[in-house]
Amino acid sequence: MIPGFPHAMPVEGFAGGLLIGLAAAVMLLGLGRIAGVSGMAARATGIADTGAPRGLAVAFVVGLPLGALLVSLLAGGVEVRFPPSVWPLVIGGLLVGFGTRLGSGCTSGHGVCGLSRLSRRSMVATGLFMASGFVTVALLRMGGLL
Repeated sequence: MIPGFPHAMPVEGFAGGLLIGLAAAVMLLGLGRIAGVSGMAARATGIADTGAPRGLAVAFVVGLPLGALLVSLLAGGVEVRFPPSVWPLVIGGLLVGFGTRLGSGCTSGHGVCGLSRLSRRSMVATGLFMASGFVTVALLRMGGLL
C-alpha cells in the first residue's frame, strides 16, 4: 500500500498493463486485428459488419468477464463496490457508448492499440480522454464528491 493512496495497487496495475499490452500485441501481430473493446463488442453483438471475425469477437468479449472471474478465484476474491442506485451506471454506460461511437473507438483501442501504432487520431483521442478525466476528478474534488 502507498501512504495516502489506500487503494493503490502498483504491482497489480503494472502486471495488468503488461498483460493488456501482450494481448494487444498478440491480436495485432498474430491475427492482424486491433484489440479495441468497443469494436470487438460491436462486432460480437452484430452492431458492426466489419472488423474481426464474429467468432473471434464473441470469444474476446466473453473472455473479459471470464478472465476477471479467474483472477478473482485465484486471488481469493476481489472487493467490488457499486453505487447504491443503478442509474449512474446506466447513464455512464450510455455516455461511454456514445463517446466510443463518436470517437471511433474506446480508450483501449486508442490508448493501447492506436498509440502503439503511432496513430495521430489515437494520440488526439487519448489526450482528450486523459484531459477529460483530469478535469472530471478536479471538479469532483472541488465539489466535495471525491
